Amino acid sequence: MLYTIYVGIDISKYKHDCFICKDTGEVIVENLSFINNKKGFQKFLDLLKPYDNSNVRIGLEATGHYGLNLKLFLEKNNYSFMEFNPLLVKEFYKSLSLRKTKTDKVDAVVITQKLMSVPYKPNSKLFYHKYSIKSLTRLRENLVKQRSKYKVQLTNILDIIFPEFKPFFNNSFGATSLYILNKYKTPNKIANMRDFETLNKLSRGNFTYAKFVKLKDLAKNTIGESNDIFEIELSSILDLYKNIDDHINELDKQISTIIKDLNPPTISIPGIGVISCTSIISEFGDISKFSNPSKMLSFAGLEPGIIESGTMSSKGKMVKRGSGYLRYSIMNVALTVIKFNPTFYDYYYKKISEGKCHRIALSHVCKKLIRVIYILETKNIQFDPSLLK
Repeated sequence: MLYTIYVGIDISKYKHDCFICKDTGEVIVENLSFINNKKGFQKFLDLLKPYDNSNVRIGLEATGHYGLNLKLFLEKNNYSFMEFNPLLVKEFYKSLSLRKTKTDKVDAVVITQKLMSVPYKPNSKLFYHKYSIKSLTRLRENLVKQRSKYKVQLTNILDIIFPEFKPFFNNSFGATSLYILNKYKTPNKIANMRDFETLNKLSRGNFTYAKFVKLKDLAKNTIGESNDIFEIELSSILDLYKNIDDHINELDKQISTIIKDLNPPTISIPGIGVISCTSIISEFGDISKFSNPSKMLSFAGLEPGIIESGTMSSKGKMVKRGSGYLRYSIMNVALTVIKFNPTFYDYYYKKISEGKCHRIALSHVCKKLIRVIYILETKNIQFDPSLLK
């Protein structure tokens, strides 16, 4: 008689704990800890070898990068696995017991019980590819935030050295302004610069001779104070800014290449660019694991909390659980989508006319957008505005 074997694994940084039983409830391995290395993985694999791969169901919590090597090891050895949101496992354990006992061994048992209580939906074989893309987009997002901090630091030092500089360039740091800062540093040197042709070419003609003369005049009559210390500080921040900007540009090229090869249907939605599309599909991962758009909303933390008690029923604020990176990407891209698609635009202003504030109306656009993404990705079709309602 063939048995289904259930394996619950509690992931941690240096070791993993597992519990193995049959579908009859018979315990095969009550508790086993194996080290997060090749020897430990082989020890775990030896426990599974007596059983047919197709009859082994493995469950573990989604714990970021700590379990990535184990997941790849399982995939290479033709074992499937199912990941659970740690919060769901925690709530499941609360439903089983009022005790507050929490150990790695107990967690492994609870994960096994959770695995046995739900339909088995193993991760896609493309999980590693999607995880790699997600790592790239998250790295890029973190670098962009760091670059923004350097912009603030640049502004602060310029407010001392040359306060008229940034307003002259409409309070932004473009290629022309950064070139001038990197080459000349101080107002005294900017007042004596002579390479107009280079600056004009760099700005594609936008930096006219009139602007060139005006900037030199501003530098000559600035109220700013410059000394060696401030110049060193400015040089350091400019070097850091350029370094991080180069890394972001390189990541953009890699992400663009990847998304071109994948060509996901989501990219066909007007207003969704390469970077935001990559972030969205990589954060969602295997969209086929979502049985409906509502579960995608829940995953993104965009669903409202629902409170019911007796005769009282109300909807609260967004739960804001799930991926913060995904929620940030969806909210940002919704701003551009309403500019490029009349249906989304009309839907947004319909919510505004109902008395909703901008943020709430935008969240409704996000929900509609996720429903569209679900249809496109699960049916593998391109965006068609005529089908929107």
